[in-house]
Amino acid sequence: MKSDVEIAQLAEMKPITHVASELGLSASELELYGNYKAKVSLKAWDRLKDNPNGKLVLVSAINPTPAGEGKTTTTVGLGDSLRRLGRKVAIALREPSLGPCFGVKGGAAGGGYAQVVPMEDINLHFTGDFHAITTAHNLVAAVLDNHLHHGNELGIDPRRITWRRVMDLNERALRNIVLGLGGKANSVPREGGFDITVASEMMAILCLASDLEDMKERISRIIVAYTYDNRPVKVADLKIAGALTMLFKDAIKPNIVQTLENTPAFVHGGPFANIAHGCNSVMATKYGLKMADIVVTEAGFGADLGAEKFLDIKCRFAGLKPDVVVLVATVRALKMHGGVAKADLGTENIAALNKGFVNLGKHIENIGKFGLPVVVAINAFPTDTAEELKFVEQKCNELGAQVALSEVWAKGSEGGEVLAKKVIEAMEKESNFQFLYDEKLPIRDKVKIIAREIYGADDVNFTPAASKAIDELTALGYDKTPICMAKTQYSLSDDASKLGRPSGFTVTVREVRVAAGAGFLVAITGEIMTMPGLPKRPAAELMDIDSEGKIVGLF
Repeated sequence: MKSDVEIAQLAEMKPITHVASELGLSASELELYGNYKAKVSLKAWDRLKDNPNGKLVLVSAINPTPAGEGKTTTTVGLGDSLRRLGRKVAIALREPSLGPCFGVKGGAAGGGYAQVVPMEDINLHFTGDFHAITTAHNLVAAVLDNHLHHGNELGIDPRRITWRRVMDLNERALRNIVLGLGGKANSVPREGGFDITVASEMMAILCLASDLEDMKERISRIIVAYTYDNRPVKVADLKIAGALTMLFKDAIKPNIVQTLENTPAFVHGGPFANIAHGCNSVMATKYGLKMADIVVTEAGFGADLGAEKFLDIKCRFAGLKPDVVVLVATVRALKMHGGVAKADLGTENIAALNKGFVNLGKHIENIGKFGLPVVVAINAFPTDTAEELKFVEQKCNELGAQVALSEVWAKGSEGGEVLAKKVIEAMEKESNFQFLYDEKLPIRDKVKIIAREIYGADDVNFTPAASKAIDELTALGYDKTPICMAKTQYSLSDDASKLGRPSGFTVTVREVRVAAGAGFLVAITGEIMTMPGLPKRPAAELMDIDSEGKIVGLF
């Protein structure tokens, strides 16, 4: 079979004006970026806002393994399959980050015959949204250091500047740096560092804002530092909220592209789920719900991270009510959770599958705690045996979850018809959606609820630094907000090596940060990094472009 990029390059794309018209968007409501990409004008919302909402399908997954799960591929394929069955569908995805693109993953626009296109453009710069986020974030940093240089009128304590810089690449050497060296003309020497752009609070704000005014208000609330007398310093104090919002005048508009089968797809925003809230923009999702019968969206990594944050953070802020959750798993990944080495995953092993199924079982239980129906999508691999597939189906049914084999990677929409029919059946049932916790509870209580109910932890240990931050944030009135957990994606616990369904463990929270503009607190656990590093052999080594501009090696 051809590579993903080869399949994408052979796609018969339609003009984006034609694709968008399927959702009722006129050419005057689009801002074109060539023939196959566009942004949707903010003026379109005035026409759409009173339309009834369509159904909302959230696609999540088990804890990822090197064996692969195919969550984005399943999301795209399911959208195509629902459209194949005659439904008016929109897909809503996150934008890929250049960090993992050049690092471990390669491209991130689906795979096989279930992709969004133009795949190369989406992975490489796209419409410039991430550049706007990076620039806005770093403008805050530049103004902040400039303020120190010119007399520090606000009395900022250089040791308590919390606003780091960002870039959209994996760069471990910049995690911790010293700024301002070289003499008096180069500002005040201090420690600093870089995070990856997708971890920026600016990214979270872009994905949670309802419009430009809401974005400006959120940006003005961002806390960047503390004064010598422990008062928070906000962007509003630096008097640049307007300038920062100006940088988002285009980035805030949802991007629309298409799948290989020409299904409309919104691709907008891209916070990671292991260090941020892991969902595409509220605006893109809301636009889709006003224009389509069904919106299929995804949340990053496993359901312990992306789905929990989608339901407890995004849905809380945006007033969304999902109708069904699709959990993606593979027989191969479940066997890996059961202790099988990657080299041996092609061999039938019911015992290991039974041992590893507990990971999927825990995620099914967790979605039930939100009052939502679950459909399990088994992403098919050629090495799956009939006995293994039958075993997974039986185990899912015992837990009250429907299950369907998904072959969208190899067959496109035809390979997802059974899954689509089961999703339609599940979404017709009444949703009893509820949040996991009351955001007004004390900070420690909310963290413990997530750790115990979703991860299965016995308890939570807060380091002295985390406890001090919690007490300070509570005193400042920032305690009554949702919690965004920063945790490894590979395990239900905060230890990446503990696969399956760990028990008897304690989660350690080593740091708590306030994202006052986004409206939540970030609890950082274990060894999670907000600036990833590159592997020994980065994916970039496999990429190339020829004299005619044809790209190879991008997944």
